Amino acid sequence: MRKFLFFIALMLIVASCGQSVEEQRRLSRQERARIRRADSLALKVAVLPTLDCLPLFVAQEKNLFDTLGVSVHLKRFNAQMDCDTALVGGSVEGSVSDLFRTERLRAKGTKLSYLTATDAYWLLITNKKARLKRLEQFGDKMIAMTRYSVTDYLTDAALKGVKTSANVYRVQINDVRIRLRMLLNNEMDAMWLTEPQATVALAHGNLTVADSRKMGVHAGVIAMRTDLTADAYRQKQLEAFAKAYNLACDSINERGLNHYLPVIEEYCFVDKSMGARLPKIHFNPISKPLARDIEKAKGKY
Repeated sequence: MRKFLFFIALMLIVASCGQSVEEQRRLSRQERARIRRADSLALKVAVLPTLDCLPLFVAQEKNLFDTLGVSVHLKRFNAQMDCDTALVGGSVEGSVSDLFRTERLRAKGTKLSYLTATDAYWLLITNKKARLKRLEQFGDKMIAMTRYSVTDYLTDAALKGVKTSANVYRVQINDVRIRLRMLLNNEMDAMWLTEPQATVALAHGNLTVADSRKMGVHAGVIAMRTDLTADAYRQKQLEAFAKAYNLACDSINERGLNHYLPVIEEYCFVDKSMGARLPKIHFNPISKPLARDIEKAKGKY
C-alpha cells in the first residue's frame, strides 16, 4: 500500500513538474513574441564603436528617445560591412555610414535617403616601427582599409601622383577594433582610423601622414531606408529621433567629451586614460550632406 501511495505521489510530482515546464515554455514563447513585436515597432539603427555615433549613444543613455516618445534600438556592430548587411536586409531602418558606402548601395538598388551628415573624419596613421613619415615611403607597405568605403577613396586620393619604389598593398580589415589592435601589435604598416581609435593609436606614438579634413573629404552620414520609413508612423519616429539627436549634440557641445567618458568607454571600448587625449569635436545638429560631397561619392561608382 505504501509503495502504491509513493507511486501516486511521485506521478503527481512529475505531472506538476511537467505543467511547470510547459508553463515556462508558454511564458517564454510569449516573452519572445513580445520582444519581437517591440523590436519591430522600434526604429532600429546600426552603429559602430566610433565617435560619430556618440549623439546616438548619449540620446540612448540619457533617455532622450524615450522622453520624446520614440523607441530606438541601436544595433551595435564592429564592422561597416555588417551594418550594410543589416541595412540591405531590412533588419534595421537606418545606419551610421559614409557616403561612399551608401552611394554604392543606392547604385545597387537599396533605396536610401540621408537623415543627416555627421562629423566623422579619418586619419592615415603609420606604425611607429615602420618609420613612415611621407607617402613616398609607402612602397611595398600595407595599408589597412575597407573596400567600397571612404577609406578606399582616401587611399586613392592620398596616393594620387605619389611615386613609390614599389606597389602599395591595401589590406581589407573591416572590424575597426581589430584594425586598431593590428597597429598596436605591429602587424600593419599603416591604416585609416576615425575617432576614438585614432586617438588611441596616436597615444602609442604612431604618426599621422594624411587627414581627410585637409583633403576636403566630408563623408559621414546617417542613412535611412526610404521604403521602410515612408509611412506616417515611421515619419513621426524620425521627427522625434532628429529632435533627440539635436538635444544630444547640444549637450555634448556644452558639457564636452570628458563629461560623457563613461558613455564613450561603454560604447567605444576606450580606456578612461584616453579621455584627456580626445580632441575637441563640435557635433553639428541635423543637416543634410552637401550635394558636392554626394556627387564626389557617386562619381566613385
